[in-house]
Formats: sequence, structure tokens, C-alpha cells
Amino acid sequence: MSNNSGVISIGFDNFVNFQKVVAVLTPSGSGAKKRVSCAKEDGTLLDAAMGRKNRSVIVLENGYVILSALAPETIAMRARGEEDDE
Repeated sequence: MSNNSGVISIGFDNFVNFQKVVAVLTPSGSGAKKRVSCAKEDGTLLDAAMGRKNRSVIVLENGYVILSALAPETIAMRARGEEDDE
């Protein structure tokens, strides 16, 4: 089953068009840390974690970077249209 609209919830009433997503990364990796740092400097960082611990870094094709409190596995499940408990 797949998500026909392409829009998925990334938590706290925030949504992303998953067709525009290049990668969903764990924030502990050096590549993700570099992306977040550069996005902060460029003004292309969006924080959708709402003050919670950042559990994933979503990179969009236009260069924007989104922080989410959801785990990458949860976001992938939502992109596939599978149910989750969160």
C-alpha cells in the first residue's frame, strides 16, 4: 500500500510532500550533522520537532532540511502507507 497524495505527517501536525524528499537521516551521522549546520547558516533549516529531541533529518530536493521528532523508520512506514503507533 502506498500514499497516493505523497503528503505524510512528520509529527505535531506538520506534513511534508514525500515526493520531494531526497533522504531521511539519523541526526547522529556526520553527514546529517553537516547538513543541519549548513542549513542553519543558509536559513534553510525547518524545525518540526517542536522542542522535542530530534530523531530524524529530512533533506528535500530544493535544499531545505527539516528536523523531526519521529524516527526515520516511522517516517518510512508512513511514506509506504503503513500504520504506526505514534
